[in-house]
Amino acid sequence: MSDAIKHECGISVIRLLKPLEYYKEKYGTAFYGVNKMYLMMEKQHNRGQDGAGFASIKLNMNPGERFMSRVRSCQQQPIQDIFAQINARINTEMEQNPEYVDDVSLQKKNIPYIGELLLGHVRYGTFGKNSIESVHPFLRQNNWMHRNLIMAGNFNMTNVHELFDNLIQLGQHPKEMADTVTVMEKIGHFLDDAVAKLYKQIKKEGYNKQEASPLIADRLKIHKILKRAAKNFDGGYAMAGLLGHGDAFVLRDPGGIRPAYYYQDDEVAVVASERPAIQTVFNVAYDDVKELDPGHALIIKKDGTTALKKVLEPTERLACSFERIYFSRGSDQEIYEERKELGKLIFPKILTAIDQNIKKTVFSYIPNTAETSFLGMVKEAQNYLNKKKEEQILALGSQMTSKELHEILDVRPRIEKVAIKDAKLRTFITQDSSRDDLVAHVYDISYGSVDEGDNLVIIDDSIVRGTTLKKSILRILDRLLPKKIIVVSSAPQIRYPDCYGIDMAKLEDFIAFRAALDLHKDKGTLNQVKSIYKKCVAQVEKKDADIVNYVKDFYAPFNSEEISKKIGELLAPPEMKAEVEIIYQSIENLHQACPKNLGDWYFTGNYPTAGGNRVVNRAFINFYEGKNERAY
Repeated sequence: MSDAIKHECGISVIRLLKPLEYYKEKYGTAFYGVNKMYLMMEKQHNRGQDGAGFASIKLNMNPGERFMSRVRSCQQQPIQDIFAQINARINTEMEQNPEYVDDVSLQKKNIPYIGELLLGHVRYGTFGKNSIESVHPFLRQNNWMHRNLIMAGNFNMTNVHELFDNLIQLGQHPKEMADTVTVMEKIGHFLDDAVAKLYKQIKKEGYNKQEASPLIADRLKIHKILKRAAKNFDGGYAMAGLLGHGDAFVLRDPGGIRPAYYYQDDEVAVVASERPAIQTVFNVAYDDVKELDPGHALIIKKDGTTALKKVLEPTERLACSFERIYFSRGSDQEIYEERKELGKLIFPKILTAIDQNIKKTVFSYIPNTAETSFLGMVKEAQNYLNKKKEEQILALGSQMTSKELHEILDVRPRIEKVAIKDAKLRTFITQDSSRDDLVAHVYDISYGSVDEGDNLVIIDDSIVRGTTLKKSILRILDRLLPKKIIVVSSAPQIRYPDCYGIDMAKLEDFIAFRAALDLHKDKGTLNQVKSIYKKCVAQVEKKDADIVNYVKDFYAPFNSEEISKKIGELLAPPEMKAEVEIIYQSIENLHQACPKNLGDWYFTGNYPTAGGNRVVNRAFINFYEGKNERAY
């Protein structure tokens, strides 16, 4: 994506199902789990580079022995930083205590981070500062082992104010109004309640206080706690939790908005945000990794037994389609094919834009995640040419000369790597003039890759804001002197905010929104914009069930081609010599390419929860009132 946007997070849970001695004997190290967690987090680093965290729990420790460890970082390379800290501590302990080297029991007792239950998290800061306090996992501590709760997640709640008020009504005093804190404290409250009730019940059965502890661990019903806590969660989420005594869970939202996958054999139970991470790290087949069902939780008890439990009634499955287009690693078997299909399906629009003149057209992509859709686009161009060649050969028949045959066969799509990403924008350059100059040089071009007067087709995953296109890419591509530059988005027009974990919060940031606003100005229909604002304001105090997305009315007067044309006008710098055309994927093609992930609210405004409609209306109010703030 040429416009960098921050987005979701990634979670990893590993439960070692054998004693640590087993891994020492089979794999040569009791740190097998720590090593695997490092790989799991690295394989998902695409999901977050603002921060990383790791937590572990040791099972069956004696009172007074440390059983929980946590390390977090928001350094420039946070995953490497936390594991450097872990390795430094382990090496120091081993050097100072040589007797630990061959004794796993001493390692477990005395060295932090080693344990049977591990939780990893990589973070993009979708909201708030990138300080260490914002980095997962979060820890809720208590002297009762069962009441210790460690949580990390890939989520965003649209109703954080409601959840915050719920906590106050329960008698709590939350330290801040953040969805991570409110979610953890909500679950923690019902965990405390369940533990207290079990303790009271077990005492009635004649057990003393010390005997009650293992019985509580055995009888604790995690799915019931989650049912009580999550009944009014509104958002997209895959959240993981570890309890101090050794239970663990991963809960997915009812619409399946945020992804979660799991795998289990006799050695490990694993959960991650992405399937290929599990496949690669544990060397297992695609079919062995299962998707966690929406509204369900995978519960891993202290004794190692696992169960899938329905926590919330699943709604219509609307898994995030942006996962398939851009966010998830393209090494996933399904995603790889879907991205190629996106490139294939948009080719007819490209063919029209170049007047079917493939001989005078160069095809390329904006590195690097668009490469797969580029392959699909080029393959479809080859299919088109093969049909044309067949028609020409059949038409000429036996009268065709060898020269004519070779002229026909030699025509093929011209493929070049035209745009090269050269540098990242450094945030320490704060002056607007310096920043703009740096952005203009983020990309460079391969000189000589395009002949003067050619068409140049560049495919991107999506065009969100268009800033990099306008300030950098189009300007440098114009130096190649093409006749026409066609910028292709494998995704449809992004028109609405996302509020389920992606940092797309302000309507005016979207080039499609700005284009529609210009069209309203051109057609003298700004009175409609004011009318939409009034409708949004009138809904502020309504109940969720009555909330309607009135921002759809803002786009309704214009078809997608009109908006695309206006986007081309807005993004083309005035000094451009080449004609610029912007092409977007259609919603229908998106659904055809990604049939299992139909969540498309950022394109269509069809939000899967009431909170989404509330957020989009608030975003329009903020725009109209000139408030430069997030709607959630």
